[in-house]
Amino acid sequence: MSADTPRSTLAPRVLIVVGDATETVDTLYPYYRLQEAGFQPIVIAPERRLYQMVLHEVRPGWTITKEWEGYQIQADYAFADVRPEDYLGIFFSGGRAPEYIRYDVDLVRITQHFFTADKPVASVCHGVEIPAYAGCVRGRQMATVPKCRFDLEVAGGIFVDKPCVIDRNLVSGRTFHDHGHFVGPWIRLLEEAAAASSRS
Repeated sequence: MSADTPRSTLAPRVLIVVGDATETVDTLYPYYRLQEAGFQPIVIAPERRLYQMVLHEVRPGWTITKEWEGYQIQADYAFADVRPEDYLGIFFSGGRAPEYIRYDVDLVRITQHFFTADKPVASVCHGVEIPAYAGCVRGRQMATVPKCRFDLEVAGGIFVDKPCVIDRNLVSGRTFHDHGHFVGPWIRLLEEAAAASSRS
């Protein structure tokens, strides 16, 4: 998954937000589903470099999440170099990364654009911490991992404990176990947005 991988220049581009300790399944499932649906996934992060993803799971006998290394992923662009107007939608991946990258002023700028423009947005697990910090979740219903319920509610969002929550342009799930439920509806929103864009 290198920035040098050949990609179609005609396919609508969709952002995937990552950082070090981004959850592997949270990131790769939408990445490949976007490709299958004819979109071009573009990975963005604090810097344009290689990032270490992780695996997150509550293992038997544990009451908290255990973490170990997953695959690596190359960021195509740094947040500072992204013009959000050029992209059809955005995906906020989970893992520990959102807790650290949410304060990036360029990521806040990017996030606010997609909510203001009502473009298709998806979030899973800890990904909610980014739109919550950016002031985009007030009055919005979202699913997230229960440990992030406070982050959502303190920012004015409404926690819903379901595998797929759709609130207008915003689609969310709780953890990677929900990907089969909420990623499909998000891609359908992207397809509708792409069709509308081609007609205009």
